[in-house]
Amino acid sequence: MKSVLCSRFFILLPWILIVIIMLDVDPRRPAPPITSRPYFSPHTLGCGGSRVPLRRSSPVRDNLEKRNESRVQSQPQPPLPTIYAITPTYSRPVQKAELTRLANTFRQVAQLHWILVEDRATRSDLVSSFLERAGLPNTHLHVPTPRRYKRPWLPRATEQRNAGLAWLRQRHQHQRAQPGVLFFADDDNTYSLELFQEMRTTRKVSVWPVGLVGGRLYERPLVENGKVVGWYTGWREDRPFAIDMAGFAVSLQVILSNPKAVFKRRGSQPGMQESDFLKQITTVEELEPKANNCTKVLVWHTRTEKVNLANEPKYHLDTVNIEV
Repeated sequence: MKSVLCSRFFILLPWILIVIIMLDVDPRRPAPPITSRPYFSPHTLGCGGSRVPLRRSSPVRDNLEKRNESRVQSQPQPPLPTIYAITPTYSRPVQKAELTRLANTFRQVAQLHWILVEDRATRSDLVSSFLERAGLPNTHLHVPTPRRYKRPWLPRATEQRNAGLAWLRQRHQHQRAQPGVLFFADDDNTYSLELFQEMRTTRKVSVWPVGLVGGRLYERPLVENGKVVGWYTGWREDRPFAIDMAGFAVSLQVILSNPKAVFKRRGSQPGMQESDFLKQITTVEELEPKANNCTKVLVWHTRTEKVNLANEPKYHLDTVNIEV
């Protein structure tokens, strides 16, 4: 009797297992793909050890997410405005040292084009070789200052700044101008990198404080409710724009829209170059305060100390020529 029961049990056992397996399988759920990815449990432990179901992937949801990502990636990003820095320079013992300091700053600024203008009838070998090694997008210009204007009380670098303006207008004469900002970077100034972030958003003309200028620790535009209402300065507060050359930037579009705006020689009084230029392109009411409403100094008028060459021989005595 026992043998009969055992034989019947073993005959029925496979069929019982098949029925159990068929009941456990959900025919509406697709089989998981065969991949080499590691298996993760469909549950994770929540607070207090409770089992929380994980978010299951869905083909429809995955397609929507991929489509949204492609839309974000396909949207064109606005181009970064180019900063054009016009730097007048002239031959002197500290020229290369000051240009090196300035280049070290400019190399850390994205999308900057350096316009270096020498006060000479021809390009100098020193500046030419310096720019070749500077690793910066640059334009090397030269124009001499007429001898009659080389007086201590007369404005300097007028012809050089105008040459830089002329080059910019000629470059963009027959093409649509890309977003850009122009500022005048004298080679004896020191610049914070934060200043370039501030000026890059200039819509028309932006302004900020300048340190160590005008016989004071700083000069700055006075700002109320986001508008310039006056000037904190140590010299001639009656100037229309009582500001240093290092204290403003101009949109490239404004420069191109005002082709006759230049720095003047005739009729311009000492210390009035900035005002004479800005009067041609903007008004005080239109100025855009930067640097936390003109309360932060981000540029300093650091003049290099006059070099002591009392022991320099009249004739070159060294066996080699070293460029300084």
